[in-house]
Amino acid sequence: MKLNLLFDLGGVIMDIEKARCVAAFEALGLEDAASYFGEFSQQGPFMLLERGDISVDDFHAALRPHLPAGTPDSDIDRAFCRFLIGIPEHRLAALRELRKSHKVYLLSNTNPIMWNSTIRDEFTREGLTREDYFDGIVTSFEAKALKPDAAIFRYACDKLGISPADTLFVDDSQANLDAAAALGFGTALAAPGTDIFTDGTLTGL
Repeated sequence: MKLNLLFDLGGVIMDIEKARCVAAFEALGLEDAASYFGEFSQQGPFMLLERGDISVDDFHAALRPHLPAGTPDSDIDRAFCRFLIGIPEHRLAALRELRKSHKVYLLSNTNPIMWNSTIRDEFTREGLTREDYFDGIVTSFEAKALKPDAAIFRYACDKLGISPADTLFVDDSQANLDAAAALGFGTALAAPGTDIFTDGTLTGL
């Protein structure tokens, strides 16, 4: 039995929808908005922010030339957060239950705009905080590396004090799972359109 459970966030714990974000940026006037967003990774300043290479202020500055003059930073942030739909409460309850028998950790490609607003707020739905659901958290912008780069997994092991051999990594990207498996992690795919917390995948852990 794996002692540690290492969860991805978007597409596993939190429901997401790229099309909502693309539409929001198109409405702001960002040309070819879809080109910035992949299924599992971002491009341009979005990627740089997620990898911790630029600050939020630098991110806003990089986008302004591509948006109508005077577009407020708050509108940019609001459009970006449209990527996130939310966290069903049964998943929050499941995380609390899993922590009774396992160490539960989070490893997410994310950015400080989402992390310090919508993501933070979604974890308060039971009257708790985001940190109450995990024994440790690693974000890409903190680690300055993005999945599937092996560097972010090594960073997570060092920060969280975990061993790949004792850890099951759950993600919705096969490329991320393959990178983790190459380092010795156990892996489980949260396939798009499924709910790993209710489909039996985690039963018996």
